[in-house]
Amino acid sequence: MPETSHPMKFRKSSYSGATTQNCVEVADLPTGAAVRDSQNPGLGHLKVPAAEWTALLRVAARA
Repeated sequence: MPETSHPMKFRKSSYSGATTQNCVEVADLPTGAAVRDSQNPGLGHLKVPAAEWTALLRVAARA
């Protein structure tokens, strides 16, 4: 994964509890968000453009 000049500060969802190991982490980027597997952060991250991230959050909020 290419390096970015923006320092990424990943955080887990508030829905991630101590009893689950299957979590993703998200970092805010100037152009959207970055998502990675919390159990394997060294495998890299997926960058999601702002418009697509906003659309995903809208759909998830309705679920």
